[in-house]
Amino acid sequence: MRLVIVTGMSGAGKTTALKILEDLGFYCVDNLPVILIEKFAELTLNEENGAGGAKDIALGIDIRSGEELPQLATVIRKWREHAYPFFILFLDCSDQVLIKRYKETRRRHPLARAGRIERGIALEREKLGFLKEQADHILDTSRLLTKELRRELERALYGDRETSNLYLTVLSFGFKYGLPSDADLVFDVRFLPNPYYVEELRFHTGDERAVQEYVMQGGTGEEFLKKLMDLLDFLIPRYEAEGKTQLVIGIGCTGGRHRSVTIAGEVFLRLAHLGRYTVRLEHRDAGKDGVR
Repeated sequence: MRLVIVTGMSGAGKTTALKILEDLGFYCVDNLPVILIEKFAELTLNEENGAGGAKDIALGIDIRSGEELPQLATVIRKWREHAYPFFILFLDCSDQVLIKRYKETRRRHPLARAGRIERGIALEREKLGFLKEQADHILDTSRLLTKELRRELERALYGDRETSNLYLTVLSFGFKYGLPSDADLVFDVRFLPNPYYVEELRFHTGDERAVQEYVMQGGTGEEFLKKLMDLLDFLIPRYEAEGKTQLVIGIGCTGGRHRSVTIAGEVFLRLAHLGRYTVRLEHRDAGKDGVR
């Protein structure tokens, strides 16, 4: 477990960064009073499973801490002395871009009050100076899109280690019960041999070997799987590069009991075998129309 302090200039993207870290599996707390931070860190870092079973903790700290903010310097010094596993991420941004963002959102800088935004930004830089000096990583967000910010955060926290935070769901379904509303990709496998018309297979499902062998007979199913996996191998990294965190792959047949279950099971196994993604298998309609 480790603790990440996310701080930086107001308007530099701290809220967005915390949302990204939450998607990465962090337990995120924003704007916790400084007087509680040391106790919070002590409790979470000493807990075997952390807060709520989270692996990592992210604390959002910014100028809203007010007069308490300088106390954080003492906390950080004590953590370093005790070798606590923490990491300070400072989000910076050019004054010009910050001013533009404030004008676009029509929000008031927390230190500007009734004065000019420029003055508020300058005062904030002065007050946050000690945190920037202590930062383990300074990230300039002036020209970053959200998807680029995600990549930079992953690089800062995980280095060159290859990671993926895309969750894949392979979902079998029956067209007669309607398309899944959350499906991103839908594939129709009603061209494959249908066990429904075989009396001894009709009330079984694609989880069973006899049904699978019937569906895959003739080689068409295997050829389709090869082409489908080639397509997914092309598409999934591109969805991931665009910042998508969840992808639902729908495999449909008429009733969602035989052919779609068989193919979805195979797709799940082949994606899981890659070892890169978190993959989940769900059969939406396999249990319907199962009574003789």
